[in-house]
Amino acid sequence: MKRSEINKALRELESMCKKYSCYLPPFCHFTPEQWQEKGHEYDEVRDCCLGWDITDYGQGNFDKIGFSLITIRNGSQTMKEKYPKVYAEKLLFLKEGQYSPNHFHWYKTEDIINRGGGNVLIRVYNSLPNEDIDYESDVTVHTDGRTYTVPAGTQIRLTPGESIYIQQYLYHDFEVEPGTGDVLLGEVSQCNDDAHDNRFNPPMGRFPAVEEDEPPYRLLCTEYPAAKN
Repeated sequence: MKRSEINKALRELESMCKKYSCYLPPFCHFTPEQWQEKGHEYDEVRDCCLGWDITDYGQGNFDKIGFSLITIRNGSQTMKEKYPKVYAEKLLFLKEGQYSPNHFHWYKTEDIINRGGGNVLIRVYNSLPNEDIDYESDVTVHTDGRTYTVPAGTQIRLTPGESIYIQQYLYHDFEVEPGTGDVLLGEVSQCNDDAHDNRFNPPMGRFPAVEEDEPPYRLLCTEYPAAKN
């Protein structure tokens, strides 16, 4: 992705957060220049990949496949003694016309919450023992205290305020319901590890290659410099 495309997407996410009164922690407002001066007091931000994130899944077509997000809090599966939190929280911004491809998580369970905007459609499939998609069996769905069963491949509609529980090994993709407008999503989950806990089907990447065509507006969670002291 071009840096200018990333900058535009992050500004749009920032504006969406303001629109729906989702106030961000201080580290989300640090400029790239300010990050150069930060010491070890912000190691948790660096080590747990807190902050701004973006993905085009390596497809090079962000307006169709991808979205932007912020990790607000997170623990660590590899440094549990240093970072003992067992939970994570994110904000995700999905524009109308964008799509998040089919995937499941081996470790993480999560709630996906519609925090405001349009409606989001989340398609669900069970997985087979070999981790392929199960296109046949019915799926048990949990939404806001309600448990029910739907056919494989059903899209669950979440209007603002509604949520769905995504268990381990449950394939899911999501997109905005056409005509309803951009969506701000929340995610509450177990510790998040995007480098190792996403099983995409078909396989694809998670973090974009960046083409530098202008200075960064914010650093992405994978771009922090080492602590100054």
